[in-house]
Amino acid sequence: MARIDLRKELKQLYAPSAKVVVEVDVPQFNYLMIDGAGNPNNSQSYSEAVEALFSVSYTAKFMIRKAAAPVDYAVMPLEGLWWADDMTKFSVDDKAAWKWTLMIMQPDFVTAQVIDAALEAVHRKKQLPGLARLRAEIFTEGYCAQVLHVGPFSEEGPTVERLHSHIGANSALRGRHHEIYLSDIRKADPSRWRTVVRQPMVHPPAA
Repeated sequence: MARIDLRKELKQLYAPSAKVVVEVDVPQFNYLMIDGAGNPNNSQSYSEAVEALFSVSYTAKFMIRKAAAPVDYAVMPLEGLWWADDMTKFSVDDKAAWKWTLMIMQPDFVTAQVIDAALEAVHRKKQLPGLARLRAEIFTEGYCAQVLHVGPFSEEGPTVERLHSHIGANSALRGRHHEIYLSDIRKADPSRWRTVVRQPMVHPPAA
């Protein structure tokens, strides 16, 4: 059986350094996505989205393993796009105003038919509230800067500032704040949480 780990194959996107901000060109990928709003720390909608995304992603994985040409692959980490209608008010001090899209990237061989079958299977077994909001979508992020943050989410401020300073010195911000959660926060100590912090930027002109 073929075995694939996209995190390793896409190391430049999913394993940046914590020491230096790097620029990357992120290509088109397939995602499962759920939109929502509000403080993720106390939002039932957020918890439902996480459960639905992982349930369908793992169900699709096991379906692919049982296919005629089976493939064993690692489910990709949870990712989040974060913003506010008024970005001047986007602040960690007012998370109630946050809007978000949670998503998990899917390998190309996980077809729409597989996702539909996985959705149906999860619905039969669990009937999760978040399933009704789940969609499959192609997302192309393009040129970005990113850096690894190690530690709790509450201490991301200096990391985000360093990322934005790099972009400001070379180009300009665009798009939505993007985080990729590499650690299982249910098990890992917060001081060891690893989060890719990514920000789309305007591609600097050629020299």
